[in-house]
Amino acid sequence: MRTARRPAPPLDPGLPHPGPVLEVVVPVHNEEHDLEPCVRRLHAHLAETFPYPFRITVADNASTDRTPWIAARLAGELPGTQWVRLEEKGRGRALHTAWSRSSAPVLAYLDVDLSTDLAALLPLVAPLISGHSDLAIGTRLARGSRVVRGPKREIISRCYNGLLRGTLSVGFTDVQCGFKAVRREVAERLLPLVEDREWFFDTELLVLAERAGLRIHEVPVDWVDDPDSRVDLLSTALADLRGMARLGRALAGGRLPLAALGSAGTTAGSAAVPPPGRLAQMLRFTAVGAVSTLLHLALYVLLRPAAGAQAGNALALILCTVLNTAANRRFTFGVRGRAGLPAHHLGGLVALLAGLAVTGAALAVLHHAVPGAGPGAELPVLVAANLAAALLRFHLLRAWVLPGRRSRRTTGTSAS
Repeated sequence: MRTARRPAPPLDPGLPHPGPVLEVVVPVHNEEHDLEPCVRRLHAHLAETFPYPFRITVADNASTDRTPWIAARLAGELPGTQWVRLEEKGRGRALHTAWSRSSAPVLAYLDVDLSTDLAALLPLVAPLISGHSDLAIGTRLARGSRVVRGPKREIISRCYNGLLRGTLSVGFTDVQCGFKAVRREVAERLLPLVEDREWFFDTELLVLAERAGLRIHEVPVDWVDDPDSRVDLLSTALADLRGMARLGRALAGGRLPLAALGSAGTTAGSAAVPPPGRLAQMLRFTAVGAVSTLLHLALYVLLRPAAGAQAGNALALILCTVLNTAANRRFTFGVRGRAGLPAHHLGGLVALLAGLAVTGAALAVLHHAVPGAGPGAELPVLVAANLAAALLRFHLLRAWVLPGRRSRRTTGTSAS
């Protein structure tokens, strides 16, 4: 990743340290079955492989089962283990609290299910200890990673990470892997800027770090899906989309003091940028559309059981259109800054009505021809209808939604 800072001084393993060099936080909520085997396995691994003093912190956020009792017992039995209790739920809240209180030079966290192989823990924190990097994340989407998980979570994960790259222009590959680390002095500057206290916490932290020019190291990991995961995918996905919209508005409005984090050039210049040619626009529009289509289908599958075919399609399409317009605004047509932003999104919603008419009509025709058709028949129809609607949306966006690009009058200091 890009950086303009001087690397931090490395830590010498031959010198004594007054406290732990690494603090690993395990955020938990009602994990009475997984907590003890996780902490004991983590403690044994660190004791055998980690060359510095360490501490394990169990961050219990509002558990109502035996989790607090188990955490307290483990803290009393295992050297270098402690626990903190929060009365409110939220993984981000647990991490924010535990990291803010820590004095260790390197802070990390991992999920209690230990889906990520612990062999990647030392490679994760080594670049932070050496001073090479500011943050480090495990990635399941890099060459060398070995991942075992079902198609549903695979599709959702890839759509989410693709959407982040398309809308917020991130360079890291896997924001959702529960396996991350940060240097304490970096956390002290970043944490006050992170608003989310739940699942979007990781995304917000990493986006802000990258926009500030901090160096993010990625480590390929071996990862096995936990079949007993209790994460509500639908509510989490919707909360993430709201978080992306909020963060995008904050970045576009220049309301975050990223320059104070020590990075030069974290916002775009004010000079007008020539728009890409028609062929380049078509290629970029196609790429954005492919990601949007995958996200639309994933959301449709999640929403259909509760909302029905037509309502599920409409809600999925509305969410995707907002993100699609933002992505096309920046990447397809090269528009930066806030000038014309409301009109652009209003025009995007008009284009949505055209897409909704096409896809809704396609579903209606299908159900008329094949009463009782299920998702297996609906998804191919939606793909074909989306392709038909894409050409119309492109011409609307190019000729009407973003007409100012033809006279190259774009100004502004940040990307939407």
